[in-house]
Amino acid sequence: MGKQIKILENGLYLEFEITDSGDVLFLHFGPRQLVSETIQTNQKTGFRLMELQLTGEDRDEYHGRTHRASYPGLRMVYDAHKDTRNEAGRKLELGLRDEITGLKAVQHFQFYDGVQTVRCWTVLKNEGTADAEVEYVSSFALTGLDKEGQLDRDDKMRLHVAHNGWQSELQWRSYKLPELGMSHMKDRGSKRVSCSNTGSWSAAEHIPMAVLQNEEAGTSLFWQIEHNGSWHWEIIEQSDLLTVLISGPTEHDNHWWLKLAPGAEFVSVPLAIGSVVGGFEESIDQLTAYRRLIRRPNEDNKLLRVIFNDYMNCLWGDPTTAKLLPLIDAAAEVGCEYFCIDAGWYAPGEWWDGVGEWLPSEERFPEGIKYVLDYIREKGLIPGLWLELEVMGINSPKLAETDDSWFFMRHGKRVKDRSRYQLDYRNPKVIAHADEVIRRLVEDYGVGYIKMDYNINAGIGTETDADSYGDGLLQHNRAYLAWLDKTFAKYPSLVIENCSSGGMRMDYAMLSRHSIQSTSDQEDYVKYAAIAASSPAVLTPEQSAIWSYPLREGDDEEVIFNMVNALLLRVHQSGHLAELSPRRRELVKEALDYYKAIRSDIPAARPFWPLGLPTQQDDWVSYGLRHEDRIYLAVWRIKGSTGTVKLPLPRWKGQQLQVKCAYPAHAHGSDWIWHEAEGLLEVSLQEERTARLFELRVM
Repeated sequence: MGKQIKILENGLYLEFEITDSGDVLFLHFGPRQLVSETIQTNQKTGFRLMELQLTGEDRDEYHGRTHRASYPGLRMVYDAHKDTRNEAGRKLELGLRDEITGLKAVQHFQFYDGVQTVRCWTVLKNEGTADAEVEYVSSFALTGLDKEGQLDRDDKMRLHVAHNGWQSELQWRSYKLPELGMSHMKDRGSKRVSCSNTGSWSAAEHIPMAVLQNEEAGTSLFWQIEHNGSWHWEIIEQSDLLTVLISGPTEHDNHWWLKLAPGAEFVSVPLAIGSVVGGFEESIDQLTAYRRLIRRPNEDNKLLRVIFNDYMNCLWGDPTTAKLLPLIDAAAEVGCEYFCIDAGWYAPGEWWDGVGEWLPSEERFPEGIKYVLDYIREKGLIPGLWLELEVMGINSPKLAETDDSWFFMRHGKRVKDRSRYQLDYRNPKVIAHADEVIRRLVEDYGVGYIKMDYNINAGIGTETDADSYGDGLLQHNRAYLAWLDKTFAKYPSLVIENCSSGGMRMDYAMLSRHSIQSTSDQEDYVKYAAIAASSPAVLTPEQSAIWSYPLREGDDEEVIFNMVNALLLRVHQSGHLAELSPRRRELVKEALDYYKAIRSDIPAARPFWPLGLPTQQDDWVSYGLRHEDRIYLAVWRIKGSTGTVKLPLPRWKGQQLQVKCAYPAHAHGSDWIWHEAEGLLEVSLQEERTARLFELRVM
């Protein structure tokens, strides 16, 4: 009989078995104790702690494209383990070794006090005498996802995935596994349900997270991969049970391959994983708390100052002194606190393929850009500028000072995308260039806010000083994060918005550092509602920057809809404020005044969705925040013939609630009633494309 390691920490139960032969089996991870009868003896071999594939090693079983049954993964045995505590919480380290190659692996489990979420990663060390050529290593592996309950997995398991795309971010969908082509037909099929990202946009097609729900057992497993480049996860079948394998880049999926020399170490991409009793909302509750714990402490996520940015449905990257001054006046009048000059400040006319020097255009700013930045400051706002500091345009004058070592290279040529070259942040000269740009903006110009955009996808990686293209990309990803850390350490009060053509890089490698995230470049305020309402499932509400851009030609309801989009998140104000009628501008000011009255609640509030996660096809959308005795609830009527919706609020069923329409204060064309016994808020909006924000208080 081998030995067992049992962990109970923060409501999570983990159980491992070390067999007589030294195999390490990861038997359980969940919010309830393991019921041993749920695992049959002949299934246990599938409960491996990790998968590791080296070049030249064998594969086992009919694995198809899955990463199961790997070698030396199948061969590795128990080496040692440590169970300690640190500032974050409990820490478990489980060591494995392979006698043939001399390779050692340590699986790390970092708990965080108070949350049912664990950060996991794997450290490989080559203690052999020959290179270890790594094709795949899991950061987390767990078998038995469906072991609880009597129903077949086809009927009880539901997967929630966030699809992503430019101007179509955060499209949550949920699936039964047969809907994705994985029907339960054999004990170890070769089919996998997987999500993978290749390239420098970490959220190019999917957000690096998912929630897997066991509807019969009433529990959910959730994870997020904390990486700003390529990543992969897959759900597979083995031992007649479901397994999840989560990793950073792989050779077969992402062009990543690593030659680990004797004595060298490799640290895999980290991820967060947790489990709850409950479903999607309960999972997001835990992730929200965890995200707040791991984030860089910063003033911005406490103060939630209102940003005005001149780009969206406004100047569109064509700023001049003459255009900006009236906008600055209007932004100050309605109560904005940052004013960010977006793209175009560094070049006259068309600028797209010439970026890289980041010096102000004299034609746009005859008096100098500092005149405008000082004017912003005189009006009581903090000035900001747009940058795209990870690229250089193919016609940039700065290219004269560079050589190929500055850029991503493939097949001996510079990687080019959308008329830009990708800078390689492993190069000290690139770092020096980036440092000087930031220094100039902060110290010479007095900038306190930077919108850091990133409008290309550099693809599979670079061949320079790398074992594979993916290895070069991973090294660069980590070098860029190190540069961010250094920059924030030097300028702790500087706010840098994470933007990648909107929301193409929403991941918690970036968001553990950045205080604010651009969510979309969606230009239609009606379509933006579902994106805004979905965003707190992916990032904390206080980090979710939502455009609000009243249109010149709009009416009162258009202004109200725009403002409701942002009021429970982070207001990213834009639009031609100076050209709005006094009445419509007053509606903007009313919204921002209310936002300032409630924003101190947002950094501690938890999100919920009375109608479930929205889609772009829905007639009604609703999203809320709850904090102590206060409930804030946004309701949008998008389309459809039905002017009334009943919003289930089961958490407050049977309780007396005081309900008011908080914005706008004079809510013409709308009505509402709280049905206490049923736990329903009934809302009526007379017209399509209208929205209201409600405040409810427990009496």
